[in-house]
Amino acid sequence: MQLELIMKENIRIKNKRVSFEYFIVESMVAGIVLTGTEIKSIRQGKASLSESYCAFKGMEMFVYEMHIAEYSHGTYNNHEPKRERKLLLNFRELKRFSTKVKEKGFTIVPLTLFIDDNGRAKLEIGLARGKHFYDKREDLKKKDSKRELDRLTKY
Repeated sequence: MQLELIMKENIRIKNKRVSFEYFIVESMVAGIVLTGTEIKSIRQGKASLSESYCAFKGMEMFVYEMHIAEYSHGTYNNHEPKRERKLLLNFRELKRFSTKVKEKGFTIVPLTLFIDDNGRAKLEIGLARGKHFYDKREDLKKKDSKRELDRLTKY
């Protein structure tokens, strides 16, 4: 009897506002500490990174305001949707990010939440510098011109 392997869907939850609000200087993949109902909810694709950010508490990094919806079949063991979650990074990575954040204008933002090949949830975080209003206008102009060129070359 042969067992058929079912391919898992690739879960990739992106923070779409990051590319509009920030310049990404450096990025890194970090593990994330989750409870049982949180990982089940992520596998259903019910998570949002829209207003989330990362910050240090002591020498540990946490992600705040990341919304993971409550699991539908969870009972009293269900989790709080917007609790702080610890990121798993080694000491060298934490030290590098902490020195960069102390510089003026840098922050750490989550870019994507995904499930790797081993079934573990990973969070791609980026060291970001905020954009000014005129930078945002430039990005919109580039995006519009690219869309117009794609439309014209299509026909």
